[in-house]
Amino acid sequence: MADEIRAETAKEPSSVELPAPTVWPIVFAFGLTLLFTGLLTSVSVSLVGVVLSLAGSIGWFREVLPQERHEIVPVEPEVVETRGVPVEVARMRIDPEIKRTRIPIEIYPYSSGIKGGLAGGVAMALLACLYGLLSHTSIWYPINLLASIVYAQSTQLSMAQLTAFHPALLGVATLMHIVASLLVGLLYGVMLPMFPRRPILLGGFIAPLMWTGLLHTSLGVINPLMDKLIDWKWFVLSQIGFGVVAGLVVVRQERVRTRQFLPFAVRAGIEAPGIMREKGGSDQR
Repeated sequence: MADEIRAETAKEPSSVELPAPTVWPIVFAFGLTLLFTGLLTSVSVSLVGVVLSLAGSIGWFREVLPQERHEIVPVEPEVVETRGVPVEVARMRIDPEIKRTRIPIEIYPYSSGIKGGLAGGVAMALLACLYGLLSHTSIWYPINLLASIVYAQSTQLSMAQLTAFHPALLGVATLMHIVASLLVGLLYGVMLPMFPRRPILLGGFIAPLMWTGLLHTSLGVINPLMDKLIDWKWFVLSQIGFGVVAGLVVVRQERVRTRQFLPFAVRAGIEAPGIMREKGGSDQR
């Protein structure tokens, strides 16, 4: 084997012909840099750049025209001997007591989150009206404060205007509150499969804290007047009330079984007599 390698290396050339190294491309590039730099500084810098660019281009062309200049570089072949290395497969030892992680067998349906969001929205509205009565003797104060987002001159509203009844503001605030409650309730329902056993903990404490932190940083842009007059203690209390009521509504809903334990044919939607529910409602399993 070694003799064959030596015979092959003996046939290889002892030298190679390569283009000769030159500094003229760098000189040409530096001249162009000075040329354009002088457009922002002074004419003298551009003149130096023109001189260097011309010198670099002339020197570069003389290196390749009329015939490209080369140099001979000696080559020393290196003999590399390869040896086979035995490969040992590392096998993982799995404890037979460890089972595959599964998602919960039963989860709450998404509709339960929507119902909980609507119920929590009612509880939150009652707490907000209670705050208006205790702080400004008017249930219209939190309603007008919420609806002030639609008015460009909302920062100029007086306290008398905020505590008075305005049908338009009531309609806007009601629509905003219903939409927000539905969206938060839907988000709550989507998150429930990750916390199937602690819906009240999720909705009553974790979600309100996250939502309050998000609004605390962005409310100044969304509603400057509300950011100026809001009572964050009552806001957190109303958010917790929303979450607790939503959680209580959710836990009263009937759970649905997940499809992880069903046969593959059922999950794939393939008709499989004997393992699928009959059209009449009877189960042959």
